[in-house]
Amino acid sequence: MSKIKVNDELQEVTLPLTVTGLIQLNNVLQPDMVSVQLNGEFVERGEFDATELKEGDEVDFLYFMGGGC
Repeated sequence: MSKIKVNDELQEVTLPLTVTGLIQLNNVLQPDMVSVQLNGEFVERGEFDATELKEGDEVDFLYFMGGGC
């Protein structure tokens, strides 16, 4: 098992694991609406399947919400 940080919480995962796999593993609601930062850099949606995570990575799922008057 490898350790990565997801939204500031430590998770143990089995590598190899892609960003897409991590989204599925975390049961992210509305995966089409989530942006992903990996070690402080945004990952392009088209790269989710090809971007493999490694030990010690820090991943943030970001949801952009509209609103206001």
